[in-house]
Amino acid sequence: MKNISHLKEFLDSKVVLYNQPSFIEKDPISIPHSFTLKQDIEIAGLFAAVLAWGNRTTIINNCRRLMKWMDNKPYDFILHHQDTDLKPFVGFAHRTFNTTDLLYFISFLQYHYLNYNSLEDAFVPDKKYQETTVEQALIHFHNYFFSIEHPERTKKHIATPVRNSACKRLNMYLRWMVRKDKQVVDFGLWKKIKPSQLICPLDVHVARVAERLGLLQNIKSNWNNSLELTNQLKILNPADPAIYDYALFGMGVGERF
Repeated sequence: MKNISHLKEFLDSKVVLYNQPSFIEKDPISIPHSFTLKQDIEIAGLFAAVLAWGNRTTIINNCRRLMKWMDNKPYDFILHHQDTDLKPFVGFAHRTFNTTDLLYFISFLQYHYLNYNSLEDAFVPDKKYQETTVEQALIHFHNYFFSIEHPERTKKHIATPVRNSACKRLNMYLRWMVRKDKQVVDFGLWKKIKPSQLICPLDVHVARVAERLGLLQNIKSNWNNSLELTNQLKILNPADPAIYDYALFGMGVGERF
């Protein structure tokens, strides 16, 4: 990586541009920002992150439909719904995420929240998280998520580093839940994981920008490249490498770069 100081100055300026409350409205993060209760934010955020695939307007509209069917009280709905309350969800589809997947997500969330106060415990069951990165937290979440009877097809919607997946959407979700700064785009609700342990979300758009900046050797969207990109970003900001997700994503989607 050449001209580190110049690159940091450039990316920091892009962070200032995109890490703004105005970013929220047209992004899936607007869904959890509709709520104030911690568990509502966690649940709405998980659905928004998992469905963050394709056209952003469609993603937001479909997430709003789900929240409306949950009476805009997702935590209360998850805990107390009856089978008859699930009728509106039948026929739901977003890309390859269908009714079977949705009903299992609801079932798992009920199972979890009957035993734990926060979805953070699904990623980190211990009091502290000691690993260098969130890799083990993601692996644990995947294994725990499918520890009860589940449809095999749903496994494709919860990524894991074990399969060398970039885990883009789950890393984005963790960024939402863990990071916190004065711009209040991210929530900073979870304390077991530190911002320094986060992995920068990586998709083809971010990989393309990172490759052109000399942060990656290729544009493959996989776990190895997610680690490599984050390690490079830690040179620029060891305490908060995922903050550059704003810069890289913003340039990849919003600019001709």
